[in-house]
Amino acid sequence: MKVLITGGCGFIGSNIASAYMRRGDKILIVDDLSRKGSRLNLKWLKSSGPIDFIKQDIADYKSLRKTIEKNKDVDAIFHMAAQVAVTGSVENPRRDFEINAFGTFNLLEAVRSASINPVIIYASTNKVYGEMEDLGVVEKNGKYAWKDMEGGISEGRPLDFHSPYGCSKGCAEQYVHDYSRIYGLRTVVMRQSCIYGPRQFGVEDQGWVAHFIISAILGRKIIIYGDGKQVRDILYIDDLTDVFHLAHHNIDKVKGAIFNIGGGCENTMSLLELITILKEELNKDIPVGYESWRPGDQKVYVSDVSKAEETLGWKPKIHMSSGIKKLISWVKENKELFIKALDRK
Repeated sequence: MKVLITGGCGFIGSNIASAYMRRGDKILIVDDLSRKGSRLNLKWLKSSGPIDFIKQDIADYKSLRKTIEKNKDVDAIFHMAAQVAVTGSVENPRRDFEINAFGTFNLLEAVRSASINPVIIYASTNKVYGEMEDLGVVEKNGKYAWKDMEGGISEGRPLDFHSPYGCSKGCAEQYVHDYSRIYGLRTVVMRQSCIYGPRQFGVEDQGWVAHFIISAILGRKIIIYGDGKQVRDILYIDDLTDVFHLAHHNIDKVKGAIFNIGGGCENTMSLLELITILKEELNKDIPVGYESWRPGDQKVYVSDVSKAEETLGWKPKIHMSSGIKKLISWVKENKELFIKALDRK
């Protein structure tokens, strides 16, 4: 089987590539190598086994179409290439749109024009739900919680894009969804919450779990935007690649579907709780500073993952307590990688 991964040198993309390589599948990666750490991930993948790599910007339709035309035998496409930060979208909304919305449209059109029908799995985001102000937020036990709701957010929640990033990702996922309805493409949308794990070069505006762990181990000050009482559900990367694999191999059941994918109610924590855990695990003080809230930042977000469980038999297996320890160990073992990646591209 042949698998194409856009953004395959990023955190999630490289883990997908590694998982499919272990299954003996042929891997084609498309990436523009713009993210910090992407070149290191590419080097790691090449050392792990044979892969094909194309340096390419998905905003360039002609180039992307040529790639698809030359690889009509591809069985599945995992579309992970994206501008991934809310702050980046606010600073440069045009580029955010070009990558997230237009780049996704380019991929769909390239597949449609090639008259092929691989499985297409698209990584969307919980940011398509906006701030969810109608739910109300209260403080309980030193962290935020919803006032008017228990449990997590289901796929039936109305969309309310809040930030250029939310708009571009929401626009893209609606094209992915509609190309299944109108053109019969075999697509699945995954609205992801906070994913963490090895090969993640987390930075200040994206990948907060990894960023906090890396900064704490390297002795760098952590900046919290807001008050740190924000709550998220977090999901270890192996659980994410598992649900991708299940969707891929059950495509007749889930074609055209949209899933909320995260750690769910059993894997929630605030930013301050992670700081406390790191102090205990590393047995040292961690310098922390505070800045103003960032636009579109949800005070609470927790995924209702029951649809994925009911449809695919999937639910998170790796609890956050063990997942965080796994990532701490991996970062400790690879400190030099982060010094190289985070000080330069």
